[in-house]
Amino acid sequence: MTIETDLPKLIPTQPAPPVLRADDIRVRWVMPEIFYDLPIHESDDDEAVRRLEELVEKALPGAAEEDQARFGVICALCAGDLVDTEVEYASICLTAVDNTLCTATVLGFLVDSPEVDGGVRGATKAIASALRQVEAGEVSEIELPCGFAVSCIGSRDAKLAGEMTESGESLSFPTWYIRVHVPLPNGTTFVLELSTPTMVGWDLFSTMFGNAVSSIRFYDFDGSPLITSEAGA
Repeated sequence: MTIETDLPKLIPTQPAPPVLRADDIRVRWVMPEIFYDLPIHESDDDEAVRRLEELVEKALPGAAEEDQARFGVICALCAGDLVDTEVEYASICLTAVDNTLCTATVLGFLVDSPEVDGGVRGATKAIASALRQVEAGEVSEIELPCGFAVSCIGSRDAKLAGEMTESGESLSFPTWYIRVHVPLPNGTTFVLELSTPTMVGWDLFSTMFGNAVSSIRFYDFDGSPLITSEAGA
């Protein structure tokens, strides 16, 4: 499974939508322009550094060199943490909300669907049930334009690496998230997650994430739209 950037656009959008390939199904969605892709699949170190520098310049144009360097380190650490994970897509946002600096990340990946009867609908119910059993957060079964899905809203502890703190020791802090699971008819589930450690920006980030989730589209290998419920018919 790889990120593809050279496929023809199938959804009208200003920025090129991210794309994942799940066997014979393509998954597309549209990200807000203030989210910047992290080079988590770049194998060339020099190119990865160049892309990170470009990201920082776009996110903080004209900012002080110290601020750009600090944000660059954050981006590099985020990208490094995701290299050996199942994450196929990652982006980061840095913006001000009520004069407070806020940041958020969005991750996209594919996982195996639960092995249950009932196709996509059965997988949706199984995912929702499993999340409720582990008390993962506020779990809801929803219908998107692309089909059945499960959303989970909650919080968890995250860690800030020691190199990013004045004391040199790692720091734990709460982060809030929205994770949406969208089962596919080929036995995989597409997961898109927003997380932020800055609750001040929650309303803004959750609204943008809602728009991104609503833009998710599935396509068969021949480019024809694929909908897994009546929601988008």
